[in-house]
Amino acid sequence: MANSPNLILPYLDQNQSQKHVTHNDALRKLDALVNITVLAIQATPPGSPADGDRYIVATGGTGAWVGKDTNVAAYQDGAWNFYPARVGWEVYVRATQQMYAFDPYYNNWKPFEISTANGAATYWALEEQEITLSGATTSSSTAQIRNRDIVMAVSSRTTLAITGATSYSVGVSGNAGQFGSGLGIALGSNNVGVIGPTAFYADTPILITAAGGNFTGGKVRVALHVLRFAGPQV
Repeated sequence: MANSPNLILPYLDQNQSQKHVTHNDALRKLDALVNITVLAIQATPPGSPADGDRYIVATGGTGAWVGKDTNVAAYQDGAWNFYPARVGWEVYVRATQQMYAFDPYYNNWKPFEISTANGAATYWALEEQEITLSGATTSSSTAQIRNRDIVMAVSSRTTLAITGATSYSVGVSGNAGQFGSGLGIALGSNNVGVIGPTAFYADTPILITAAGGNFTGGKVRVALHVLRFAGPQV
């Protein structure tokens, strides 16, 4: 049976029986691959996917995703279907609110960027983490400023009403309020801590610091808005 050259959609043969099977297979692929939006890029399959959920399989896929690195994984009709990435595919990743493109040079998905043929690149990056608060200060674990990032802003939102403190600040070691201070503890309070372009020369966690007492509960979601660079790779 012949397939289309780009999306590998199965063609109907002239004398084929059960043509609806082939036709439905083609529709299933189109549904997964046209205007691709994925929930996240991750290595571990979610525990309870909904029909139509799509992900990009990160390096080191586990469970049902073993051996499917860089594939688009789509949960369809109660099972995972995998679609190998092709040159130039673009996806929107909801977890980071960012566009990615498949780069065959690296055999991986990369954020949209300006790049040279030898791998030098400039691109925007956005990292987000919800932080559970306790004590005087709580630091981010996954959403961190990287060495040589240029930071433009760190935004924050109270996602679970904070107890113990009367307000809080968002910053880094040595500058606790760099991205905002006196921030609200009520559910939904938010802030966009815009700063002048600031370069960091070490991996740096974000600190949430209590005011008026220590944190005894609550959550804050932070997002890092940064410019990143990569030097020539060859």
